[in-house]
Amino acid sequence: MNQDKPNQLATEQALENSGRRDLLKMTGAGIAAVGVAAMTSGQAFAHSTELTLESSWDKTFPKSEKVNHQKVTFQNRYGIPLVGDLYVPKNASGKLAAIVVSGPFGAVKEQSSGLYAQTMAERGFVTLAFDPSFTGESGGAPRNVASPDINVEDFSAAVDCIGMQDHVDRERIGVIGICGFGGMALSAVAVDKRVKAVVASTMYDMTRVMSKGYNDSMTQEQRTQTLTQLSQQRWADVESGKPAYGPVSLELQGGEPQFVVEYADYYKKKERGFHPRAINSNASWSLTTPLSFMNLPILTYIAEIAPRPILLIHGEVAHSRYFSETAYEAAAEPKELMIIPGATHTDLYDQTDVIPFDKMTNFFESHLA
Repeated sequence: MNQDKPNQLATEQALENSGRRDLLKMTGAGIAAVGVAAMTSGQAFAHSTELTLESSWDKTFPKSEKVNHQKVTFQNRYGIPLVGDLYVPKNASGKLAAIVVSGPFGAVKEQSSGLYAQTMAERGFVTLAFDPSFTGESGGAPRNVASPDINVEDFSAAVDCIGMQDHVDRERIGVIGICGFGGMALSAVAVDKRVKAVVASTMYDMTRVMSKGYNDSMTQEQRTQTLTQLSQQRWADVESGKPAYGPVSLELQGGEPQFVVEYADYYKKKERGFHPRAINSNASWSLTTPLSFMNLPILTYIAEIAPRPILLIHGEVAHSRYFSETAYEAAAEPKELMIIPGATHTDLYDQTDVIPFDKMTNFFESHLA
């Protein structure tokens, strides 16, 4: 046996991961500085034709005694099976207003979206938190891929699902999108006129950050170089017969920007937001995920949400605040931008004393009346 073989393999693996890190630094601002993950084997990327649903309560927040909960499955317009958590106020009677929820980008319904959904159900709404295509318990292959088109469609598919529930008034449906799925939510509502009101909390426009970098800092030369790298990665993927993934998400090495440290504090801590099915906690995006985001801006028609109302919520000190501010400028009335004093981007993921649930409740009660 060649005793140098393990060392050689380790060196080769380190070089391969280093190359993937270099590519990720260039692609979509490191896939928004969160979807940085390793090529792994096993169930995380297995392709399955059947959905496997967890039957136990495995959320990152405690179960409420005020609502009933059940898993639901439905399909989007592309035939991809999706999985959601349906929350219904106990002793519900008659037809109620309803809200569908998803996000953040790279998260699962057991994290922030579930917390938002359960809390709003406690306040009298039927709610549905769902996993987007290719992630969490939802279907789609390969795994851990995102698409601005398909993920916008996922919101409308969730509207289909919740509108079929016995206790739901189809004329009183709203949407909440969190982080990267805040932008998806706004895009979905622009085209889906069934939705009567929308909230985007700590919103990212993923097409903007991937195509232009943070604060629109990407130069044309950098964009061209990124697209060249992504194009070459396609050759590598087709030759291997499977997509490549980078090093594990949010494994901090030291020297990262403060907002990346804040992401890690949420996604990596089991006492806070860690969940084994979340890409940002335990897995990775495919390296070529940014391709369609580089070319398809999702907020082009945000003004067409009007005359239906928009509520944008953002932390005062969040690195991402500019996304909500420019979306607010582009939107038509009625619209409102609520800035939470002293709050960071991730404070609005799970800090129940910071997330303005009273404001959202009043907003939806008013506009889903």
